[in-house]
Amino acid sequence: MDITKFTRPARKLLPLKTCGAVIVAAGTASRMGGIDKVMAPLKGEPMILHTVRTFAACDAVSEIVVVTRQDLILPITRLCRDMTKVRAVVAGGQSRQESVHLGLNALSDQVKLAAVHDGARPLVTWQVIDRVIRAADTYGAAAPAVMVKDTIKVVRGGLVSDTPDRDTLRAVQTPQVFDFDLLRGALKKAEEDGAQVTDDCSAVERMGMKVKIVEGDERNIKVTTPMDLRLAEMLMEESQ
Repeated sequence: MDITKFTRPARKLLPLKTCGAVIVAAGTASRMGGIDKVMAPLKGEPMILHTVRTFAACDAVSEIVVVTRQDLILPITRLCRDMTKVRAVVAGGQSRQESVHLGLNALSDQVKLAAVHDGARPLVTWQVIDRVIRAADTYGAAAPAVMVKDTIKVVRGGLVSDTPDRDTLRAVQTPQVFDFDLLRGALKKAEEDGAQVTDDCSAVERMGMKVKIVEGDERNIKVTTPMDLRLAEMLMEESQ
């Protein structure tokens, strides 16, 4: 008996939309005590190289644009010369929002999803990147996050005004991934309204868009102080 007529054909998965990554590394590192964190040595290599290399190793990422300071364009271009996915290294703007916008403009016309990542998160894994991109492919907007361990207090005038339920709180990381046109429109609207958003999710949320939260990684720390740099090196040694 031919049983094939009783079996359901395998579900054909649609390919992921083309995703371009914008890695933002244009800050002044004001809290690094004179250390240029973009080029700060981490396991013997500049920190930005670790970040870009992980995105280049992720199959879900098709191309990469690095946004940095004008004086770092040439050094970073040299560091990335063997990474074929790196499309461009461009100068950032006066704010993070402007830098992201400039990065988006440097991506190709084939890009349908945009992943925005802090260059100062060098311990991100390709698994986290892939997970967020796949969620954004379905929901249009996604970000990784981890549980908040500490009790959070809302303080006004030096006095506690509220204690949010910790179970509802998440510490959001990057990369944050969005439909390309959605993100570009949200950033433009925030600029027109004079709204200073703390991350790209905030810009999209202002448009009424819901952001899908996926599992992040506690090791995906953002290096903002010399202590963070030492911690990143310890975590990297531990993982190896």
